[in-house]
Amino acid sequence: MKASKIHSKTALVTGCSSGIGEGIANCLREVGWDVFPTARSESDLQKLHSRGFDALRLDLSDSISIDNCVSGLMRKTPLGIGAIVNNAGIAIPGAVEDLTRDNLRAQFEVNVFGLQELTNKFVPIFRNQGWGRIVNISSIYGILSAPMVGGYCASKHALEALSNAQRMELRNSGIALSLVEPGPILSRFRGNAYESLRKKISKEDYFYSEYKKTLKRKLGKSQKNKLFTLRPEHVAEKVVHALTSDRPKRRYLVTYLAHAGYIMSRVLPDFAIDYFMKKSVNF
Repeated sequence: MKASKIHSKTALVTGCSSGIGEGIANCLREVGWDVFPTARSESDLQKLHSRGFDALRLDLSDSISIDNCVSGLMRKTPLGIGAIVNNAGIAIPGAVEDLTRDNLRAQFEVNVFGLQELTNKFVPIFRNQGWGRIVNISSIYGILSAPMVGGYCASKHALEALSNAQRMELRNSGIALSLVEPGPILSRFRGNAYESLRKKISKEDYFYSEYKKTLKRKLGKSQKNKLFTLRPEHVAEKVVHALTSDRPKRRYLVTYLAHAGYIMSRVLPDFAIDYFMKKSVNF
């Protein structure tokens, strides 16, 4: 898709405490962008400050925090804002029947509602400028669903739908919106998700014994041994292209498994997809 030239290489990147967000912030700074990373906790903010970033506090589950983050960024960027990179997200694993309303709500609050509320704060700014880029970090789970991560998949499916609709709505505005869909990436994300599962499971859960087996297998296991797992820099490279190209792509797939999953979703019947996705999760 065609996009207007960026006149201020300034970017807000959410969820930068570690992993993909941290990698994106570092990569953008290396190629000359003025990066404002966000985090929720004071310790993570201090870590980012110590590395020379002007970090902003942001809790996507809190509208007041979103307003404060946007107003704080506006005061710091008199020449305009070039881009927002929506990376922050959470996952609470568990079979759908074992997920509480609060479990589902928490994932949607961060991965969908808060992300979209933040993005919509910037759209009028971008429209007035006549330029701006939006990059939403989704997941191959936004295209395919897997057992035991149904809530997370649902939130990413919702993000995909909103992103596709908004991209079409922004046509001829000078604003480009791209989706980045990683597969397995070396980060704390999966470890945090499994730790969340460990804290929430109870003997009343139907899949209690399977959860215990999975936790024993997964927790503390190095992702470096995972086949096809790439580093956050591979995601960052796609983000750089989405922010700097005159014709950014609508969709960027990262990792071999993401490419394979995308093709699988287009050509295989449902029963075959079910088989491969169940095998991939090992439940």
